[in-house]
Amino acid sequence: MEGGKMRKRVLLDFGLQELKDMVAGYGYPGYRGKQVWDWLYKGAAGMRDMRNLPGDLISRLEEDFVTGMPRIVKKQVSALDGTAKYLVEYDDGSMVECVYLIYRFGRTVCVSSQVGCRMGCSFCASTKGGLVRSLSGGEMLAQVLTVQKDAGERITNVVVMGSGEPMDNFENVVAFIRLLGSEEGLNIGLRHVTVSTCGLVPEIKRLADLKLPITLSVSLHAADDETRLRLMPVARKYKIEEVLEGCRYYIQRTGRRVTFEYALVEGVNDRPGDAEKLAGLLKGMLCNVNLIPVNPVEGSLMRQPDNRRVRTFKRILADRGINATVRREMGRDIAGACGQLKAGYMKE
Repeated sequence: MEGGKMRKRVLLDFGLQELKDMVAGYGYPGYRGKQVWDWLYKGAAGMRDMRNLPGDLISRLEEDFVTGMPRIVKKQVSALDGTAKYLVEYDDGSMVECVYLIYRFGRTVCVSSQVGCRMGCSFCASTKGGLVRSLSGGEMLAQVLTVQKDAGERITNVVVMGSGEPMDNFENVVAFIRLLGSEEGLNIGLRHVTVSTCGLVPEIKRLADLKLPITLSVSLHAADDETRLRLMPVARKYKIEEVLEGCRYYIQRTGRRVTFEYALVEGVNDRPGDAEKLAGLLKGMLCNVNLIPVNPVEGSLMRQPDNRRVRTFKRILADRGINATVRREMGRDIAGACGQLKAGYMKE
């Protein structure tokens, strides 16, 4: 409901057979549903773009549905590495960001799962206004289709790491993953899909039980509960040991490696002792650690450690058998971190 008014349903939420059944309910042959599907996956913004449909079917669809495709409000392209940051707006005025990243191994889109976020992590700009609403699976898919159409390149990898907490929107994120893997649609292999979480333990276990061959990425950001609570309010609810127990369950159920995200904040969690403690926690787990020198966020006093401290942290982990990488910073010159483009736009 938006302001007491029911929002129309999103066509991109439908699978191919569901679309065929829906148009059959309007009295049209099933192949019309396939035509609608094809237009959606070409990135059609509205029903009037579906040029081979009968006019009366277009009118019926307009009465009952929106496509779910957002419009591009603002786009910034990095002069450093070609990263493109998009601010997009849905039919109800909700805005989110998504990012197009160019790697040697393929083309990646980072999507948002919610408009805003209620997790309150201190280093993240997307949480500042709280949670507005969750996105449907089709609305998340629409971000991928929007970027693919604009970039003119096939998207091969998807990460759900934009604004929002994916596990706080569990059902819709799972629906999105299934839509991504649909053979009739984008047909993106699920091993090329990564979903992040700040550590909602029951949902990590629910995801494990689905045995989807995706990569789970868990935001740890500290090696002790006291430090983690300074950075992430969710630490009040789930202690580090509970999060790790959930991750062990995930590994056992899926056989998949877990990635732990660790945002390095100068003087807070980047000391040699923190690295030693982290290595002790993760010893023997099928995992790797992604070290992220924190992105400066306006209004936050958190600073990025210098390269020497980052290298020392990584070396200590490696010496103790923990595989660690330092995330390559992309799009730094265009405010590449979550929520920064939207925050700047709203200010303007």
